[in-house]
Amino acid sequence: MCWSAQADLVTGGVVSGIGVLCLVRTHRAGRPERLPLAALPLVLGAHQLIEAAVWLGTEGDLPAGPAGWARTAWALIALPLLPVLVPVGVRCAARDPGRRRLLLAFVLLGLLVAVPLAVAVLTRPVTATAHGHTLGYAVGIPHPALLLTGYLVATVGSLLLGGDRLLRRLGLLTGAGAVVCALLWRLAFVSTWCALAALASLLLLHWTARPPRDGAAADGPAPGPPAAL
Repeated sequence: MCWSAQADLVTGGVVSGIGVLCLVRTHRAGRPERLPLAALPLVLGAHQLIEAAVWLGTEGDLPAGPAGWARTAWALIALPLLPVLVPVGVRCAARDPGRRRLLLAFVLLGLLVAVPLAVAVLTRPVTATAHGHTLGYAVGIPHPALLLTGYLVATVGSLLLGGDRLLRRLGLLTGAGAVVCALLWRLAFVSTWCALAALASLLLLHWTARPPRDGAAADGPAPGPPAAL
């Protein structure tokens, strides 16, 4: 979440541009296995642009129909899409067979989380309420604590255990950002989501510019699966 519709438009445009550059670099490098993760900044940028429309809806500057579509689109990206896209992208980019087997558990977990989230978004009204300079969304998700835990494990966990140094940094950034955003929301401060998305996109831009090392050992040895899985 950002400070206003205008801030979302600016941030969304910049992050979307970074996403296009990530995809172009990945295509030119002939690394199709990196394309799913390289597309993440473009998804994040579109997410910010959609939220600009949500802001306009809460301010009465957008008709009810389009405002409702924007809220649903925002929730579909934030909830069921990301816990699938991130682990799938990390697994596609992994080069070590053992690492890929490990990451399959995160992909399956992401799918298990995404199904009830998608059902909730598509069958229940998505509401957005302005609280000062932040937006609060409500969907009516069943078992929110359980699904949130699975969501974070699938996304942050796959980045941390993907075997790539830059992706590990991205996992640390997003994990820490999730904690910070949660604490700031409880204190009714401005969300840091815009900055987090931009920083994540810059890391992925650097990642797409760096050629992978040859050989299956590029990812390093795969650790055993975590006990929780």
